[in-house]
Amino acid sequence: MTVHFIGAGPGAADLITVRGRDLIASSPVCLYAGALVPVELLGFCPDGARLVDTANLTLDEIVAELVAADEAGLDVARLHSGDPAVFSAMAEQMRRLDALGIAYDVTPGVPAFAAAAASLQRELTVPGVGQTVVLTRTSQRATPMPPGEDLDTLGRSQATLVLHLAVQRITDVVAELVPNYGADCPVAVVAYASREDEVVLRGTLDDIAAQVAAAGIKRTAVIIVGKVLGATQFPDSHLYSATRVR
Repeated sequence: MTVHFIGAGPGAADLITVRGRDLIASSPVCLYAGALVPVELLGFCPDGARLVDTANLTLDEIVAELVAADEAGLDVARLHSGDPAVFSAMAEQMRRLDALGIAYDVTPGVPAFAAAAASLQRELTVPGVGQTVVLTRTSQRATPMPPGEDLDTLGRSQATLVLHLAVQRITDVVAELVPNYGADCPVAVVAYASREDEVVLRGTLDDIAAQVAAAGIKRTAVIIVGKVLGATQFPDSHLYSATRVR
């Protein structure tokens, strides 16, 4: 028996990987976060599969489901939105499974920030403009951020900044970033990236909070901040340069 942690992608059902789809199809038990994972993916589950929405379950209750499946010898497809490597709470589940001696593996998925960048039709690492991407969040209604990972500290590099789980406090985010990035720094907010109800907002730190409020965006959004979003004049990458030694 194996618990398969599977990145379910950012929202569009067809952005699941082939491996992830096949693991869902072969697992008699499926645990998924109903508010975030596309319901269409459940159509890949085998007939008679046990489907468990974890949206309102505690960690103990989730682990109990995994233990029950292990005792019955049934593989589990444990679906996490986006890619489970980022903000998925997978680590605490794996720690419990390690202690219990239950086998697991991990299948990556398309992360929300990648889907957002695709919708914006932007590369987040533009030559001569920005070569570093910082993935982070804020601590409102969540586990406190570790020392040194506040927005003021992270923003001093002026790297491209991607914030998850932060759109509800967009006004505070702007106030913390303006001193390092400037009020005219390009910003984009993408809600429900890749889904049919996707919303894309483009602006600057000066006006993005008003746009978010007007659009009524309160959750499931990614904030991207950085000069790469507005870059038009930049050198070609050395990757394809005629002067590069091949």
